[in-house]
Amino acid sequence: MSDSAPQQLLHLVIGGELLDLEHNTFKNLDDVEVVGLYPNYASAHVAWRAKAQSTVDNAQMRYFIVHLHRLLDPTQETKAR
Repeated sequence: MSDSAPQQLLHLVIGGELLDLEHNTFKNLDDVEVVGLYPNYASAHVAWRAKAQSTVDNAQMRYFIVHLHRLLDPTQETKAR
């Protein structure tokens, strides 16, 4: 990768209905929605906010931002410091 290319910090936005409000356990994994894959946190946050606001009437629905870049390169956070 060249030094001029922007760094990709991949983020995944997923969501679905939870069993209860105490845990992050989905009610049915077959119904988990993959909203999308995003190159940075800012764009993932925009997508997350739109989905979360569209389901505000269902207290059991939750959407999450998964920091895929941390899973792909666990040492990345240390490198950034």
